Amino acid sequence: MKQKQIIPLIANEGLIRAAFPGVACVVLFLAGWNAPGTVMAAVTVAVLLFFRDPERAITADAGQILSPADGRVVAVDRPREDRYLGTDSLRVSVFMSIFNVHINRIPCDGKVLEVNHVPGGFRMAHLDDVGAENERMEVLLEDPGGRRSLMVQVAGLVARRIICRVAPGTDVGRGERYGLICFGSRVDLYLSSEAEARVRIGDRVRAGLSVVAELPAR
Repeated sequence: MKQKQIIPLIANEGLIRAAFPGVACVVLFLAGWNAPGTVMAAVTVAVLLFFRDPERAITADAGQILSPADGRVVAVDRPREDRYLGTDSLRVSVFMSIFNVHINRIPCDGKVLEVNHVPGGFRMAHLDDVGAENERMEVLLEDPGGRRSLMVQVAGLVARRIICRVAPGTDVGRGERYGLICFGSRVDLYLSSEAEARVRIGDRVRAGLSVVAELPAR
């Protein structure tokens, strides 16, 4: 969900991580050590850029499913999802590099039914099977038509912190912020088998803006 930002367009979580190099930068410059001070200044700017949180105008037609993440589509397939959906599904997986915006957004209007943290490993996030092996946060949604979808924030080789800001019982709207994964990873989106993909592997997408699938009206 949307936080009140201490610094506009920067997620608050980034301020904590930028504090150490920022303080070190000031101390080094005051001590006259300009070269290492410049390095710390660059690190501070890089951390703040990683945690950038731009405003986005969310527009979508009924039935359109928006991307939950910025990045590159690495999977579009139809696996069976038994844990939550109990049926075949459409899966769209988006890999986020360290250069992407890492704020995750809700793909469709609905209600949060479950939020579960699952411990696991930290393998490279672009590999196909890491969604069932790596540490992850699973969020189950139900749309106004009763169809369920599952969002899975997956940790990766570098990403060791998953932040999820929604709780069971929360009503959410498409395009709303709901969390982030620190320093690169992926989000797997499982939709009803009725859904039709509107992206292909290799496509670049943006959270809350790119349509990744469509569902028929009910």
